[in-house]
Amino acid sequence: MPRMLDVSEDVRAEIGDAEADRLLVGDNTPGSYDCTSCRTPGDSGQERTSTVLFVGEETAVLAFAHASCIPSQVVRVAEEQLQGAVCSITGGEAEPQGRRVLPEGIGAEQAVLGITSGLVLIDDDLHPALVVEPTGAIVRPGTDGSRGDEFLQLLLEQGFQPVHRMEQVPAALPGWSILLAMGRLHAVLQPGTDGGPQVAWWQAHAPLQVTEGWRTAANKTRTVLVYAAPAGAIGQQPREDLLRDALDKAAANGLLVAAAMPLAGT
Repeated sequence: MPRMLDVSEDVRAEIGDAEADRLLVGDNTPGSYDCTSCRTPGDSGQERTSTVLFVGEETAVLAFAHASCIPSQVVRVAEEQLQGAVCSITGGEAEPQGRRVLPEGIGAEQAVLGITSGLVLIDDDLHPALVVEPTGAIVRPGTDGSRGDEFLQLLLEQGFQPVHRMEQVPAALPGWSILLAMGRLHAVLQPGTDGGPQVAWWQAHAPLQVTEGWRTAANKTRTVLVYAAPAGAIGQQPREDLLRDALDKAAANGLLVAAAMPLAGT
């Protein structure tokens, strides 16, 4: 039976007119699905549904979402991220989750960044946040490191703003975004060079699980607050209240920068 399905022009261009038409008449389209954004059940026979095509270098995965959550679109991700998502869908093995990452850009090619997710309270509202902290000093590319750790300076040059007190929502950073795909954190994206497509500044070895509360807040605000501090300023905090205390201390010591970034994809 026909489905209440939205297929964007970008998705149609990727899958072809014939496949798009088959989807619209109900072929190869599940009646019920788990929304790739909010992870709650949906029914393409009863409510507007978006087709979301995740595209890697060699693999493509078609997913479905409530049209009220996200529009139909193509989301380009690294092949290894997509393979990890396929494993999670099919029940195959994926790499263990953890805090090790493969960073790109901003002079961090040789560093290992850690990302911690949590909710932060600002002006009586809970905001989804990511806290980025390297495991060691970050030096500017092409230098001998004699100037010491330049992590914060490099981020300031990219548009991050200093945080002195955790009382205001950080300003938005154009061109950057957070990729939360299929309910898991995949990457922090930064602008490409010479106006090209976004590239991953940080990406997980395997998609990282976030809490239900964090995902709900992110889907509500469509914005994630990203805080960054130099190595040793935050540490691995086991609870959100301790993470907030560490953020407050880093801000007071002039060791915190931040930016607000929209969700990309889901």
